Amino acid sequence: MSQIYLVGGGIASLASAVYLIKDGKIAGKDIFIFDEAGRLGGSLDAEGSAKNGYMMQGYRMFEEKIYSCTLDLLSHIPGVHLKSVKDEILAFNEKNLVHSKSRLVENGKILNTPSLGLSWKIRSEIFTLMARNETTLGSSQIKDYFTPAFFKTDFWLEFCTTFAFKPQDSLAELRRYFLRFIQESPHINLLTGVRSTPYNQYESIVLPIYNYLSILGVNFKTKCQVTHLDFEKKNAKHLYYTHDKKSHKITLSKNDLVLVTAGSMIANFSIGSMTSAPILNLKKPTGAWTLWENMAKHHRDFGRPTFFTSQPNKTKLESFTITFKNKIFIKLLEKLTGNKAGEQGLITFKNSNWLMTVVLPKQPHFINQPKKVVVAWGYALYPDKKGNFVSRKMSECTGEEILTELCLHLGFEKELTKILKNSICLPCLMPYGASQFLPRRRGDRPAVVPKGSTNFAFTGQFCEIPEEIAFTVEYSIRSAQIAVYTLLNLAKKVTPIYHGQNNIKVLFDAFKASLK
Repeated sequence: MSQIYLVGGGIASLASAVYLIKDGKIAGKDIFIFDEAGRLGGSLDAEGSAKNGYMMQGYRMFEEKIYSCTLDLLSHIPGVHLKSVKDEILAFNEKNLVHSKSRLVENGKILNTPSLGLSWKIRSEIFTLMARNETTLGSSQIKDYFTPAFFKTDFWLEFCTTFAFKPQDSLAELRRYFLRFIQESPHINLLTGVRSTPYNQYESIVLPIYNYLSILGVNFKTKCQVTHLDFEKKNAKHLYYTHDKKSHKITLSKNDLVLVTAGSMIANFSIGSMTSAPILNLKKPTGAWTLWENMAKHHRDFGRPTFFTSQPNKTKLESFTITFKNKIFIKLLEKLTGNKAGEQGLITFKNSNWLMTVVLPKQPHFINQPKKVVVAWGYALYPDKKGNFVSRKMSECTGEEILTELCLHLGFEKELTKILKNSICLPCLMPYGASQFLPRRRGDRPAVVPKGSTNFAFTGQFCEIPEEIAFTVEYSIRSAQIAVYTLLNLAKKVTPIYHGQNNIKVLFDAFKASLK
């Protein structure tokens, strides 16, 4: 009887377990998921209370054509009110459509942005980039390719803040995003293609999958840290882990499999408070990174994890979650934007030194959230710059200072004191939050199933999947599909990637949009 060991408790391992059961016909009791934390979900986190403040490290948006693996997975997870979680998400979005009237804000005023601001030269640069072969781009940065004028356009401002790109990030990755989202280009300023979950992603995605797997008997071994694996060539032979300060060893049989989530974007994260800034933790990352480093010593095909953790000045990302204990902020924001909560998607402040973006989801965003309480989330691409109103680096700011900067960008000066008095803003600093966007170099990311391996695979956002976009839930779930189908030799194809660039109408609409 085969035993399957999944290392990491994030969406990649959860998805792997679903596919092992659904398509591989593996019994739940033969699947073991190890996670060093006491709670599953990885970066799909969300917790807290109205009293102490809610907290989310990230906020994800979806698009139906691009997130095909995600929707396929969720179509097999029972919903609470409908047949599946997929059905519940689609039904929620049919009733709560996004149509932003306020994508960009400057000096407390909504900017009318029907024009993307693209010259013929910039249009040529964009379409030429999409037509190029990725192998010709090497480890080029975005700023190496585009002229300075490109970075002053509203198109770049809207695109980079939707996906968290900076000019020093991977040109090859940007090309992938251009191709994957080409069908969304006609309404990038309206965000009408955006889909969201009824509640935060932990409660809307992670918990339903966990409940489904638990019923089927999957073994969850939390607070267990897998420290290393022994290999014979590229096949795993032993798995070592610690639990309650005791070391354990598993000897793998001939038919056992091991799937390891490589790396972690939230490693070394730190959470601040209204009165304290998060601490930048630059100690050597442990957990998923240490395990990957130990494995990478066995074979060069196992990637180079230190590449992703050695440049925190380039990969640092800061987010914040705000709990408003009354309706003052939401009423002011809805009046300013002309959108109800959940309708406007992302709001970016054009002149923000931090390049701050905020989103007010459909309320409630937490299942236990009281009716009078409102939750918002935001992030900034440049946390090491001083604010426009708060003369301090964002990474050194308290939650109160970040909320002050946000309110003053919105023009809510008169109500600032009341808002601060009745709110909790929790900042979260992630040294490796954007490490997936570092310039792509051949060999940094291992293949999902390294060539020659028959019982071992990598999953997550730091393995190599041709054409797919890394900073997404979709990437992790697709890696799980590939790993399971390959190792089990299933006569089943991985969910295909949508290629909008091969559709004449999509191309025409994208070109027409570029003329605005």
